[in-house]
Amino acid sequence: MIKLGNRPASSAPALPYWTKGDTNAFFGLGINVLVNVIVLTSLCLFVVNIPKKDVFGAILPALGIAMLIGNLFYAYLGRRLAAKEGRDDVTAMPYGPSVPHMFIVVFVIMLPIYLKTKNPLAAWEAGLAWAFIIGLIVVIGAFVGPTIRRYAPRAAMLGTLAGISIAFISMRPAAQMWDAAWIALPVFGLLLVGLLTDLKLPWNLPIGAVALAVGTAIGWIGGFMNTPDVTEAAKDIAVSLPTLHFHQLGQGLSNISPLLATAIPLGVYNFTEGMTNVESAASAGDSFNLRPILLADGFGAIIGSALGSPFPPAVYIGHPGWKSAGGRTGYSLATGVVIALLCFLSMFGLLNAVLPLPAIVPILLYIGLLIGAQAFQVSPKAHGAAVVAAIIPNIASWAATQIDNTVTTAVGVASKMNPAVTLNVTDADLEGNSVLLHGLHVLGDGAVLAGLVLGSIVAFIIDKKFVSATIAAAAGSGLAFIGLIHAEKVEWDAGGGQVALGYLFLAVVCGIWALTRPAPRVLDAEELALEREHGIPTPRTTDDAPTEPITEPVGAESAATEPAESAKAEPAATTG
Repeated sequence: MIKLGNRPASSAPALPYWTKGDTNAFFGLGINVLVNVIVLTSLCLFVVNIPKKDVFGAILPALGIAMLIGNLFYAYLGRRLAAKEGRDDVTAMPYGPSVPHMFIVVFVIMLPIYLKTKNPLAAWEAGLAWAFIIGLIVVIGAFVGPTIRRYAPRAAMLGTLAGISIAFISMRPAAQMWDAAWIALPVFGLLLVGLLTDLKLPWNLPIGAVALAVGTAIGWIGGFMNTPDVTEAAKDIAVSLPTLHFHQLGQGLSNISPLLATAIPLGVYNFTEGMTNVESAASAGDSFNLRPILLADGFGAIIGSALGSPFPPAVYIGHPGWKSAGGRTGYSLATGVVIALLCFLSMFGLLNAVLPLPAIVPILLYIGLLIGAQAFQVSPKAHGAAVVAAIIPNIASWAATQIDNTVTTAVGVASKMNPAVTLNVTDADLEGNSVLLHGLHVLGDGAVLAGLVLGSIVAFIIDKKFVSATIAAAAGSGLAFIGLIHAEKVEWDAGGGQVALGYLFLAVVCGIWALTRPAPRVLDAEELALEREHGIPTPRTTDDAPTEPITEPVGAESAATEPAESAKAEPAATTG
């Protein structure tokens, strides 16, 4: 790619507001965001059971205004960069609701509260508080993010996200797919061919839209869908504009401590993700200033939570793909306008009634698969065990939730069948049948942060960086002692201190090995190439003095890593 340099704006060709490439990019990004909003609408309505009036009257309008303002701002940044550098080929950064956070806030934050309290509004309030905290952390990350990214092992950061993707993003959609496999599997196959290979559809049609259309046609022709449902959903169409929801946000913040265990590491992940995606754009020729982009993401989450949306927005992966497709700045603004109008008109209930769920969830499984795969693909091969270590607490959290829900259901059914009989299932009963529920709870509580700590310790030990491993284990001890990890709630001496003591003993073990001053592990040629491609900050010299990452990254994404040929043919239908 030939860069035109920093020519004066007066000599630069004007950047068009719309190009033919913007049309291609708009259909790709617009359908991507559309599917994501359909999914989060379904999650709110049918998983957390938030009332329709709150979903269509508060959550979606808040999300709509975030999409409109955010995409407008990103289009402005693109045009400003074009004027500054005297170029007419600048592509705006893509933007939308963060996909990993979309599932995390539903399945890790809101759903457990709903299952415990049977109060969807309490769950919604917790989601608002969680999104608010995420926004604050991303704003702080705009100033301190590079330092944190320099020291945190990528295997730990992506490994804990992979655990979430496997347990909380992939498993439920997979079960829903096989409930109606005759609809879902053809859709899934189209997505895999279109997004994991360099094969293209005729006329370069967007694979996400075609797959959704095929699944919808199969569902309607096969009698899976119900016309009266569409008629009923059409009644929900109404104009709804965003309003402030300070009361609900305040209620959620009043019980903030349980939220910190996931909000802190995911906030950190959010701004590191933003950094890598900005680096990805720079590698494609568009060098955006990182700080305003992170500030936009952070304030987008803060303002969105005050207006009623628990779904933090984020800069998306895929800038090089949209640039290759010819997108400039018009595609970003058009996506924001269209999604905002659909939100303001409460159209997503109708879209839910028209589109079969088995035709939508394969997209979620695809996202989950790639988030999980990415942790191994862009981490050093030697850190594979660290990735798995970071995954395990999230698997434990999912399994404990499944067991809890099963026991609760069984007790409820038994009491309905015979109210005179009280069914009491104890941990000892479960352990007698090899169901280690107590251990799963201890391991899985605060799973996101616990995975980050455990994965970091393993990665540091693999690299023979025992000073760093000692510090990470000591940090784990402190976090466990106050209940941010491996405990049901934040409190002093959480869980009797036994987990904190275990991490402390682990720190002692690592500290003893640090005294031997072993030489750090030497990177092989494959890892050095991975650094050049993805900018992985891997220490090479002393135990406590990491080197800077190689500054030629292609980018590290939160939801997908696709082959270069595929990225050129069609950007991935996955998001930040």
